[in-house]
Amino acid sequence: MRVIRYIKNNLTKQLAVVTDHNHVMDLPFADFLTLVSEAEKHHQTPLDFVKELIKDQDYKGELSDFKLTTPIDAPEVWACGVTYEKSREARNFEATQGKLDSQTFYDKVYDAERPEIFFKSTSARTVGPDDVVCLRSDSNWQIPEPELGLVINADGQIMGYTLGNDMSCRDIEGENPLYLPQAKIWKNSCSIGPAILLADAVKNPYHLMIMCRIYRNEQLVFKGEARVSQLKRSLDELVSYLIRDNEVYAGTVLLTGTCIVPPNDFTLNDQDVIEIEIPEIGILRNSVKQLISQENIAK
Repeated sequence: MRVIRYIKNNLTKQLAVVTDHNHVMDLPFADFLTLVSEAEKHHQTPLDFVKELIKDQDYKGELSDFKLTTPIDAPEVWACGVTYEKSREARNFEATQGKLDSQTFYDKVYDAERPEIFFKSTSARTVGPDDVVCLRSDSNWQIPEPELGLVINADGQIMGYTLGNDMSCRDIEGENPLYLPQAKIWKNSCSIGPAILLADAVKNPYHLMIMCRIYRNEQLVFKGEARVSQLKRSLDELVSYLIRDNEVYAGTVLLTGTCIVPPNDFTLNDQDVIEIEIPEIGILRNSVKQLISQENIAK
């Protein structure tokens, strides 16, 4: 059972549910956290509560008829790094300029008890499906990072699953690990959506398949896929470290790392289109825009 938000009458945000047949039915709420809260008041799981709400409803239309926005206004988005073997290989390549015969701190992080968790975005910096993600003006090597996102409450309970694009500058991070915030955080460098798959509706999240496609001039230039089961760590383990001695707000999204990395000679270009998909959640599609530096504007 997928929960979305769409723009109603070009003004307000409306919460809705998408059936397996891509039929959209409204829910009597404007946001996901209200849905969860109301389900608790009725002593029901969100899944059972939603089924009860839509039981006698007619659907309002097909999913393609609606302009979607982020499924939740996540107060904070956090992300995990080096949680897949492919990610460790990519980070090592960046840090050593391709000299992969020696260990780096990324190997230590991959094998350490403590995972890498870093701050990624705020609600104001996060875009949704069919919005624009941006390329930094001071980086020449940028890629999307397709990731499973966990929507959690203040206690760290996983309420649902979404998709995330953790845009990344490989050259900036590879130059110096202390540059990680600049390699990860800038205008429109994070997208989430298109839906939240209710946790109660997922038997085993490790069976989910993540896919990524990148188009340039309407031609497919990259395609990759991976299963969540390839994660080095458990989802609960990652959440437990995020909430440890930390104040986490309801609706926070934790991106769990990527196992899909384009070739080392690939970088995103202006007007590329990125599609990230988990079939049970949907397709998170974003076009790419190149930011222009103030120096170039002055010229």
